[in-house]
Amino acid sequence: MRWIIPLLACCLPAGLAAHPHVFVDTGIELIFDDEGRLTHVRVEWAYDDFYSLMLLEEMRLDNDMDGVLTEAEEGQLAGFDAEWVEGYNGDLVMRLGGQQLELSGPLEPTATTEQGRIVSTHLREVSGAPVIDGQVLSVMPFDEMYYTAYEVTRPVTVNGRAGCAIDKVVPDIDGQLAQMRAMLLTIDADADLEENDIPLVGEEFATEIRLTCPVS
Repeated sequence: MRWIIPLLACCLPAGLAAHPHVFVDTGIELIFDDEGRLTHVRVEWAYDDFYSLMLLEEMRLDNDMDGVLTEAEEGQLAGFDAEWVEGYNGDLVMRLGGQQLELSGPLEPTATTEQGRIVSTHLREVSGAPVIDGQVLSVMPFDEMYYTAYEVTRPVTVNGRAGCAIDKVVPDIDGQLAQMRAMLLTIDADADLEENDIPLVGEEFATEIRLTCPVS
């Protein structure tokens, strides 16, 4: 299993200890049209140093190891993380008034490097272009399996609307770990995890961005 972080390793049934394999600093741009409707979200992913190095070597990019790509290399790298299998949600869940919004697949992918780290962006269309006045828009980047750990450390911005408030809600990691630890201690080492209804923890460890805008 890939969804338990190292702090739980001491409490897991034998053979289940695991942790995130990829770490991504995330940025979000929420894009509104002239009528105040939410039409798109642009997502920025900055990959950790190790994953970036591994991928650049695999793709034979940045051969001079200076951490800077040529224009041609950027073109070759762009879209490497935008070829999604059917059903993949892009590790992003957006809800308006508690109802999940439907998002398109990735559009306009870009990629570059910053001090050796790969930084990519992609655009997604928000189905129905909703008006969010009077409601809370929730944006949560996470991998439900917790194979990839997302941290919202890069800018969160609003394009096309003024006066909107952005709140970042950081999860209670210690509390979630305590609950998970207590649950795991009740499970036999040879137990079937699916039969024991073990939850996916990615959302529990996710940072939530909440956007509110004044009524236009």
